[in-house]
Amino acid sequence: MTNNNLICDLETGVCGVAGDNEMEIIDLNQTSKKIDLYYVTDPICSHCWAIEPTLRRFMKQYGQYFNFKTVMGGLLEKWHGGPVDPANGIHGPTDVAGHWREVGEHSRMPIDGSLMIDNPVQSSFPPSRVYKIIQKHHGEEKAFEFLRRARENLFVFNKNIGEAPVLTEIVNAMELDGEGIVKEANEQTGHELLNEDFILTRNLGARGFPTIIMVNEENKGVKIVGGRPFDNYVAGLTQALGEDPIPKQQPALSTLLEEEKLLFAKEIEGMYDVEKSDIHAFVEKELSPNSYQVKEILGESYFTSLK
Repeated sequence: MTNNNLICDLETGVCGVAGDNEMEIIDLNQTSKKIDLYYVTDPICSHCWAIEPTLRRFMKQYGQYFNFKTVMGGLLEKWHGGPVDPANGIHGPTDVAGHWREVGEHSRMPIDGSLMIDNPVQSSFPPSRVYKIIQKHHGEEKAFEFLRRARENLFVFNKNIGEAPVLTEIVNAMELDGEGIVKEANEQTGHELLNEDFILTRNLGARGFPTIIMVNEENKGVKIVGGRPFDNYVAGLTQALGEDPIPKQQPALSTLLEEEKLLFAKEIEGMYDVEKSDIHAFVEKELSPNSYQVKEILGESYFTSLK
């Protein structure tokens, strides 16, 4: 049998066997459609902290179907003499403390809240601007990591993320230039980038946090406001796509914990459909003893990676 694959045809310009067509359209994408998902949020939004278990699983299992875009919404510019959110009984920082504790107890994503009595965050704009600077220089994924670390520090470990030293410490711990990033965030660039997000928030019609908006190429889709069950986000994605999405398998817990660094029991339960009473047995089965530490805070267990 003769092998002609080394013979190049001078007319077709093909080495080997030429196809029937000079040009054909192909699609090597695993998914036939992709949508834009806008997550409108704020660093001090307690309900945004509460939906982290649901949102993470949604991103891990269905992220192949959407371009994820986080948008800073500007929850608190500053406290002033009048009520900030009278509809929800928020007149000052001390009112926030009680509300946060309720959200933490209901969601089981721990929130201390006493910071808002002892040393309240005066504005959510400083951490929002830091987010935008990290996003500009280091991309969406690194900025999203900062948002997670900022919320851990605020809600769980009671640190004031409105203060420059705390923000610098958080960014440094991510092995970035904390001082430089926080400095740039307070300059004109930081203000301009954050204002762009505020304009986008208004254009998207988002007035509460969290808001998740999924739109297709025809700019049609769904808007989901507030914390909702996992199935609601899958249903919204299905509607925006116009077809049933196929979920990926959840990542191994060892992979997830190494990536996330810290996970609360509720987050592991939500990712793997584990009952609260079975969480420790599940973790012991999935992880090697020397790869993690388990601690407790505010009545909830959390697990940190030792890798």
